[in-house]
Amino acid sequence: MKHNFGAGPCILPALVLEQAALAVKDFNGCGLSILEISHRSPEFEAVIKECRMLVRTLLDVPDDYQVLFLQVGASTQFSMLAMNFLTKRKKAAYLDSGYFAKKAIKEALLFGEVDIVASSKDQDYDYIPTGYQIPGDAAYFHCTSNNTIEGTEMFSFPETKVPVICDMSSDIFSRKIDIHDFDLVYAGAQKNMGPAGMTLVIVKDSLLKMVEHQLPSMSDYRTFRDHDSMFNTPPVFSIYVAMLNLRWLSEKGGVEAIERENIEKAGQLYAEIDRNTNFYGLADPEHRSRMNVTFKMYDPAKEQEFFNFATSRGIVGIKGYRSVGGFRASLYNALPLSSVQALVSCMKDFTDKEVFKVFETETHTEQAI
Repeated sequence: MKHNFGAGPCILPALVLEQAALAVKDFNGCGLSILEISHRSPEFEAVIKECRMLVRTLLDVPDDYQVLFLQVGASTQFSMLAMNFLTKRKKAAYLDSGYFAKKAIKEALLFGEVDIVASSKDQDYDYIPTGYQIPGDAAYFHCTSNNTIEGTEMFSFPETKVPVICDMSSDIFSRKIDIHDFDLVYAGAQKNMGPAGMTLVIVKDSLLKMVEHQLPSMSDYRTFRDHDSMFNTPPVFSIYVAMLNLRWLSEKGGVEAIERENIEKAGQLYAEIDRNTNFYGLADPEHRSRMNVTFKMYDPAKEQEFFNFATSRGIVGIKGYRSVGGFRASLYNALPLSSVQALVSCMKDFTDKEVFKVFETETHTEQAI
């Protein structure tokens, strides 16, 4: 058995994989694959309608927000949102909390002025900045709710009259949020929704009214609003699997139920990291992510040995991001508690093995004397 802690693409429920595999051969008995059916067909129109309904229900999305399904990944949104909203007032406020926040800032600078209201770069992004001021003349404020690489997460959001835009790619649907706190939320599918190729955008109607300039059709949120996300061929398979995954989440009891599971999973792993003499966590305890747990070993020379030991136990995807090193265990919705317990046991057994090795060496030394 494999325990998949990969940071993305995300682990998917076995039931979802089974249903998707069947649909690749024959979608709902229509004689065509889900990869072949027309996006204009009644069959796919039912899929995208249900997917949108599930998003609205699971996140309690009000009627004055649009639910859009866009092509490619969340990184495209870094430039698209700036293209839509930054040019009007020539200034945007950004919170610099990690690797992807930096990428978003870089893209926004192509379209206007950026005010970095706070940064945690001074401590290698191991915490979420707080106590900052958002300029009242900003076109919008942008933040990243969960920093996948650094392992930090925002559990509260600033109150401001400025429109709030949030990249929620790696923690959306993992916990309860109040959509009213945001004017636009975007998330790549490959973390907690489904396969790569689709990005979910939830945007308030009033924010779209701020776009007064002409834009290329595929870079204009209003295009996707006006054409029900089907201005051109949408990522059919990604939307279909996202629908299956959100249906699975709904049947489990929704976001509130999965949040309880995610708290338990993260709690057990962090407890072992804090207890075990071989390991230490990278993120400030107050800002530790429930989705991406980052940690290292006090003795870096042991890390490859532990990695090999974990691999032999069927644990995959725990190697840390190349710029950070160490380990990263991603605890997305579909990862069962039993997999976390397998990793915890692996960490305990590795340390016990190390202790036994020291004891055995000391015993042999005493006997030799």
